Amino acid sequence: MSRVFAYCRVSTSDQTTDNQVREIEAAGFAIQAKRIEIEVVSGSVAAFERPRFSRLVDRMESGDVLVVTKLDRLGRNAMDVRSTIDRLAADGIRVHCLALGGVDLTSAAGRMTMQVLAAVAEFERDLLIERTTAGINRAKAEGKAFGRPSALSSAQQEVIRELLAKGSSVAQLARDFSTTRQTIMRIRAKHQTALDS
Repeated sequence: MSRVFAYCRVSTSDQTTDNQVREIEAAGFAIQAKRIEIEVVSGSVAAFERPRFSRLVDRMESGDVLVVTKLDRLGRNAMDVRSTIDRLAADGIRVHCLALGGVDLTSAAGRMTMQVLAAVAEFERDLLIERTTAGINRAKAEGKAFGRPSALSSAQQEVIRELLAKGSSVAQLARDFSTTRQTIMRIRAKHQTALDS
């Protein structure tokens, strides 16, 4: 007979998993307290690198069921979640996600659901990239400056270019202007590019 386990995760210690446990119980899963694993860890940590998740999986056997309230309990992105579910499926462990209607993600329907979700996530990411690129291009066309402000004023940069042309060293100019060598080298490179074009 298959056993049912639950994995509940929050990212910070000021959060609680109580709502996740209640949601699992309300969905009709009667899970023994010893089979509920609660963890406080960032979702950016891969599931199998989380101590309590790994301990939970070590206790599970083929035919057992793992219940989570949402996919993001298993990982931060679609690829991470897919990888986790594939590893569990390889061990014969079924994964039910309440947010997806309790579908078994290791079944054919569950795998299809995962593919659709991955495609939607990729689509949303591509749209975000397109919108960001369009915003950057619009801002550039409007003449807006990008990046953090220069550490040195235009007048200081002009003096540095003159001193570089006269042979002053990058290190000495950095000391004299209380800045980094990289800043001086960027000014030199920018000036050289302007001369070459």
